[in-house]
Amino acid sequence: MRALVWHGANDIRCDTVPDPEIEHPRDAIVRVSTCAICGSDLHLHDNVMPGMEKGDIVGHEFMGEVMEVGAEAKSALKVGERVVVPFTIFCGECDQCRRGNYSVCERSNRNKALADKLFGHTTAGLFGYTHLTGGYAGGQAEYVRVPFADRTHIKIPEGLTDEQVLFLGDIFPTGWQAAAQCDIQPTDTVAIWGCGPVGQMTIRSAVLLGAKQVIAIDRVPERLAMAKAGGAITIDFEEESVVERLNELTGGKGPEKCIDAVGMEAHATATIDSMMDRAKQALMLESDRAHVLREMMYVCRPAGTLSIPGVYGGLVDKIPFGMAMNKGLTFRMGQTHVKRWTDDLLNRIQEGQIDPSFVITHTVPLDQGPEMYKTFRDKRDGCIKVVLKP
Repeated sequence: MRALVWHGANDIRCDTVPDPEIEHPRDAIVRVSTCAICGSDLHLHDNVMPGMEKGDIVGHEFMGEVMEVGAEAKSALKVGERVVVPFTIFCGECDQCRRGNYSVCERSNRNKALADKLFGHTTAGLFGYTHLTGGYAGGQAEYVRVPFADRTHIKIPEGLTDEQVLFLGDIFPTGWQAAAQCDIQPTDTVAIWGCGPVGQMTIRSAVLLGAKQVIAIDRVPERLAMAKAGGAITIDFEEESVVERLNELTGGKGPEKCIDAVGMEAHATATIDSMMDRAKQALMLESDRAHVLREMMYVCRPAGTLSIPGVYGGLVDKIPFGMAMNKGLTFRMGQTHVKRWTDDLLNRIQEGQIDPSFVITHTVPLDQGPEMYKTFRDKRDGCIKVVLKP
């Protein structure tokens, strides 16, 4: 089959690789009909996320048709059914899964010992996302093996297009969780850093959850225009001061809720702290660029909440923790517990409250994927979200 394969920094290729096979009775094989490039995939493309090996198949946002089912998954899945596959692999039986904490499943990371050593305790296995999270083959391919397939799936009813439901596997529940864990009140101002695909889903989620005003921060005109169309007040951080504008919009008090939809590769190049981050990153003195985290901690109203769906990979420096402690800020973060949210979100799509396909700007065949990684990373050609057709 054909698949997008990681060969090193800035080197993802469309290769011919062996077809996946059933390896465990709870497995299924899915023929991928539609997949997407996620902002998190760019961290692999740029080689800033540790744990990749040459030959790894990338991609964790995909859906398709069930082609083969292992003996222990047949009561939950049938050949021919149409499914979206969550990017977090979960067993559904461990203590964390029973609590709904699917992204920290205790059993799905087959490299648990490595994760235990690095993080203290393991997190869940992820598709196409480093050997720290299991080293599973990803879904930017014609076929994919789904472990724990009797639980790790979302069945799609008739009448919905791939484009309407594909993002249930990642960016829609990720944006929703980012907003939901802020416990948004009708009097709240919610500020969101980053208007990429997750940021766009977060903006619409905050609006649906009833925020008084939603403020979106970015520098790319197409992203800001899409954020404005979704109901946000926009701030171009290259044209005006984020701190001054947020104070202006909140009567000097700051937003109650701040959401980091950027993560480890913040691009604020004109600030002293971001320039220090880049220098330290080059010298391997820190791994992540934390400008957005610092700015959120500074502008957030005392007793406010910081929500962090943006991916961080390792060590960050010069975090003003004393500021956060004295302001009484609450931090909420983590990979998305996809299955916790998807029944509700699928209903909202069916009811017409939201059509997540609004975010798609590019649809191309799978073999154009390597070039589209660069287009997406460089924000060229108005690119916000890339969908691939294997």
